[in-house]
Amino acid sequence: MNEQQPNWEREVLEKLAMSAIQEQRRTRHWGILFKTLGFLYLFIVLFLAAGWFGSDGVSIPKAHTALIDLQGVISSDEASADSVIGSLQGAFEDKKTKGVILRINSPGGSPVQAGQIYDEIKRLRALHPNIPLYAVVDDICASGGYYVAAGADKIFVDKASLVGSIGVLMDGFGFTHTMEKLGVERRLLTAGENKGFLDPFSPVDPRQQAFAKQMLEEIHGQFIAVVREGRGKRLKETPEMFSGLVWSGEKSIQLGLSDGLGTVESVARDVVKAEDIVDYTQHEGLAERLVGRLGVTLGKAWAPFEKSGLVLR
Repeated sequence: MNEQQPNWEREVLEKLAMSAIQEQRRTRHWGILFKTLGFLYLFIVLFLAAGWFGSDGVSIPKAHTALIDLQGVISSDEASADSVIGSLQGAFEDKKTKGVILRINSPGGSPVQAGQIYDEIKRLRALHPNIPLYAVVDDICASGGYYVAAGADKIFVDKASLVGSIGVLMDGFGFTHTMEKLGVERRLLTAGENKGFLDPFSPVDPRQQAFAKQMLEEIHGQFIAVVREGRGKRLKETPEMFSGLVWSGEKSIQLGLSDGLGTVESVARDVVKAEDIVDYTQHEGLAERLVGRLGVTLGKAWAPFEKSGLVLR
């Protein structure tokens, strides 16, 4: 009897210990599960708020005015043709869209990106002749921004908006004198006599400079043709109109560069006659923004080695 007593107590203690261990495991497992679900819920909310799952809208069951924002420099990185064109297509394809407002706040940018947006505006207007498109200018609609606006049926501005800058530029720097002072020798090897076109570390080649100016004039001519096509007889041309100057919104109305004063709300209410405004602007998701920022960082690191860029500004 005395020999069995210790064995009985040991078994009871082992069972109690195992029960405690199992209870701790269950508690830990439930805790991990609830924490995981909590984190998953927070991530889903975060990704939805950041646009991770995309920004494609659904069809609105009521007649409305579609709004698309074009903000910042027009380029493949910022206000890109891809994002603006995708937004335009979504707006025009919705059968409940009564009119489209393109809200512009841009100093200009790439002539290629601006041209692609302009061409798509003309195509969509031809496909959907019953859906007008109006441009509404915030602070500035200059150069490439105005290139895009010229495709609209009408352009509305604030009296203090900046409008115009119909011109093209190619900017850069020359470091030849600095290199001479520092005793730095430039060693540039090329295959093709113009491969080092406008190299900032080499003296200016008059032939290359003349070629660049000719190219700028050609693109400037394309810009002028777009403005004349878009504005038609409303344009009151002056010798300075295509010189690259900008005008106040009030003055731009007098010159025929714009049609009147207006805001997004007033145009939707009084011109489109559909007060309900639906934003069709495509916004980058979180993943795209992270990749884009990485690209921008790498681009800035490479920027000192790049040549001059061509911009409508």
